[in-house]
Amino acid sequence: MSPGAGRRGGAPGLPPAHDVIDQALEAASGESVVIVEESSEAEVRFANNTTTTNGLRRDRRVTVISFRETDGGVAAGIGRRGGNVDVADLVAASERDAAGSPAAEDAEPLVEPGVAPGSEPFDHGPAETDLSVLREVLAGLGGAFARAESAGRVLAGFAQHTIETVYLGTSTGVRRRHAQPTGALHLVGRSEDGSNSAWVGAGTADFSDVTIDQLEARLVDRLAWGARRVELDAGRYEVVVPPDAVADLMVGLVGSASGQEAEDGRTVFSAPGGRTKLGEALSSLPFQLRSDPAEPGLTCSPFVVAPASSADSSVFDNGLPLSPTRWVDGGRLARLRYHRAGAARSGQAVTPAIDNLVLELPGAAGSVEDLVATTERGLLLTCLWYIREVDPATLLLTGLTRDGVYLVEDGAVVGAVNNFRFNESPVDLLGRVTEAGATVRALGREFGEWANRTAMPPVRVPDFNMSSVSPAS
Repeated sequence: MSPGAGRRGGAPGLPPAHDVIDQALEAASGESVVIVEESSEAEVRFANNTTTTNGLRRDRRVTVISFRETDGGVAAGIGRRGGNVDVADLVAASERDAAGSPAAEDAEPLVEPGVAPGSEPFDHGPAETDLSVLREVLAGLGGAFARAESAGRVLAGFAQHTIETVYLGTSTGVRRRHAQPTGALHLVGRSEDGSNSAWVGAGTADFSDVTIDQLEARLVDRLAWGARRVELDAGRYEVVVPPDAVADLMVGLVGSASGQEAEDGRTVFSAPGGRTKLGEALSSLPFQLRSDPAEPGLTCSPFVVAPASSADSSVFDNGLPLSPTRWVDGGRLARLRYHRAGAARSGQAVTPAIDNLVLELPGAAGSVEDLVATTERGLLLTCLWYIREVDPATLLLTGLTRDGVYLVEDGAVVGAVNNFRFNESPVDLLGRVTEAGATVRALGREFGEWANRTAMPPVRVPDFNMSSVSPAS
């Protein structure tokens, strides 16, 4: 069976997911939500110019959320287990948790049945992947290894393809299913003495648009740039930031866009008096930062799946259809995340999280190479690594450059420089961008594992803060 195909039934030895949901709902004594998550993964890893491991994995997780009326509102309890679960026992555990829980602040009536655009047939089995989806990657590795050996390069990396099929059912009659394919290819090249390294990566749904040869060509160029080494001091530099690194920064920005936390005075989007910065300009350039379940090439789940509640995600919203959302529009902060209860309290639109992210400057064109060609003197980054939040009030992040920082002079890359520790806020950085190129699919080195579906432009920042020299390689 081809990867991604659906079938009736479930994984070998496990009852069908839709039957598990029906059994759990029947066993429940009150209103409830049941989520079954099926995961199918194929992976190949390689190091030292040879394939090291490959394999397949299957996984199932079942979540039961029980609701009970209590003094002052509705309480929610959660039970969550993996594999072939005892459905009645899991429901009982969830109901015990609800019995011991206080009224939920995010309580809302459960979502009613209706059409969720993009939802798939509920009684189909989980979509599956296998190593055939990596056939072209595996075929390309042999030639890449041979070329690396002859040129004194050492290649390492991995290719991974996962399909996660989620089933969601509620006591109000909601039935939803969505199968999400996610693929990534990472390729690292080093000189034999380890003094010169470079990374390239790509996100994909099915590997039909990604090849080893494409990534290898980019890697070879970067390793050639690294043949000349230049030592630079810490300081502020004009920097061309490629789409992959921009992705990690913008994922960090949206990750802090909780409406409730902003109102509580805990984020960069907080304003005095319990207000937020909605409507304020973040950039003089008319950037648009958006998420849309139907975004071409980046499609994702069209409905809310919430195994637990948080400041801006609610178990009561499970099954709620998702709509296109512009987080930043015309350079202004346009939306923060709110679940239904939070939106009602704050008088804002209901804006749950969506599993993709696109940054675009309308009308912008050109590539990383085009930005480099118009740089008098500056740095070209490859990727960012070990990113950590320093100050939530400004969203100041610190992290390291890795596997290739290059010096640009008079429109050409003239060598590789040492790595740096950086200190930057993606919110502040967005306001300092002076030029952007065309938006393309990107894969963040740091956050791409869980934020795979991103599309970003390369950008120019005139004063990127390289706060100290890093010994990292």
